[in-house]
Amino acid sequence: MTNSSGQEIQTRKIVATVLTVVGVLIGLFVLTRSFTHVAADEIVVVQHPISGKLEWYTMPGLKLQYLGHVVTYHKRMQFWFSSKPDQGSAQNEAVKIRFNDGAEAHISGSMSWEMPLDSAHLTLIHTKYGSERAVEQQLIRTNLEKSLYMTGPLMSSAESYATRRNDLLSFIYDQQVNGVYRTASKDVLTDDLLTGQKKTIKFVEPLKGPDGNFVREEESPLKEFGVKVFNLSINEVKYGDTVEQQIQAQQKAIMDVQTAIAQSKTAEQNAITVAKQGEANAAKAKWEQEVIKATEVTKAQQQKAVAETDAEREYNVQQRNAQRDLSVATLKAQAAEQYKRQQTLEGEGDATRRKLVMEADGALAIKLNAYIEVNKAYAVAIQNHQGPWVPSIFMAGSNTGSGSNAGSGAVDLINLLTAKAAKDLSLDMSVPKQPTSSGEK
Repeated sequence: MTNSSGQEIQTRKIVATVLTVVGVLIGLFVLTRSFTHVAADEIVVVQHPISGKLEWYTMPGLKLQYLGHVVTYHKRMQFWFSSKPDQGSAQNEAVKIRFNDGAEAHISGSMSWEMPLDSAHLTLIHTKYGSERAVEQQLIRTNLEKSLYMTGPLMSSAESYATRRNDLLSFIYDQQVNGVYRTASKDVLTDDLLTGQKKTIKFVEPLKGPDGNFVREEESPLKEFGVKVFNLSINEVKYGDTVEQQIQAQQKAIMDVQTAIAQSKTAEQNAITVAKQGEANAAKAKWEQEVIKATEVTKAQQQKAVAETDAEREYNVQQRNAQRDLSVATLKAQAAEQYKRQQTLEGEGDATRRKLVMEADGALAIKLNAYIEVNKAYAVAIQNHQGPWVPSIFMAGSNTGSGSNAGSGAVDLINLLTAKAAKDLSLDMSVPKQPTSSGEK
């Protein structure tokens, strides 16, 4: 009983351990299949395990996975169809093209492409291709090969190498994006640009509609799936050995022709140089004399111009001086005229003032001044007289009046002269009588 019970306990422990491990594994599986992380440059689709519904995530972050299947696409990729081992795959992935002269070449390059971001186009791409690699190889590459296949007949290999290299790139990209052209072909006899021989080629040209745009044979499948391609770049066009030899031969012929032309031109130039050298020497001597002549003529013209300039300057100076003197004389005459008018007006004013004063008081002040000066003169004369004013001896006579004597003669003389002066000045020295209080004079 004891052994049986111990074995049962041991069995239960083992079962519990196994169940625990299984539970942990299941939990880890559920946990890892419940969430998925979306990077910034990624588009993630989750297919629900039961309903099969596709859940698209275009924004970065941690997203629910619902235990479903996850497929990741990049938003933008670089598609390489390069022959270089360091670009894309290590294998040569260049795409073949055939031109209208039958020559073949392999085009190497790359272009960028972008996935759409709307659920409708994403679902269409995922259900048709299922992976990013399938989109690149089955959609992008095949569409490029078709564009190259339809571009080759539009030109010859020589044209693609030289004159229509830009058209080659333009036609490939246009048909890649918008769809291949509808074309018409005809046989044309033309010169081979490489060999120079006549040959018949199938000349193909794209048709254009009434609006001037190219008519498309079909629409590009890239538009159906909303995929964008851009930045088409060609880094090499590798022609076949025959074409390469022809190209090299043509390049050598062209170089030989250019060399011959250059040598011929050199010889011709040398002959011309020898012939022209003599002419140049003669012309040089002639022109040296012409230079001397021109120098002398120029010097004479300069001297003449200087003399004319000096004369004109002297004339201008004299004219300005004469104008200045005339202006000064005119101003002086005007000033003298003004001075004359001023003096005349002042004299007339003074005369009028004196006349009015004399009429007002009879020139009393002037007369008084004259009267004073006369008397002063008499006084000075009397004062300075050296001899006696009266005789030393007087004879009494009967003619002398009573109360008078011989010494009063000098006084009489002074009174006589004073009266004369007053008369000459019309000066009345008498004092008018003052009226009495009764009104009598």
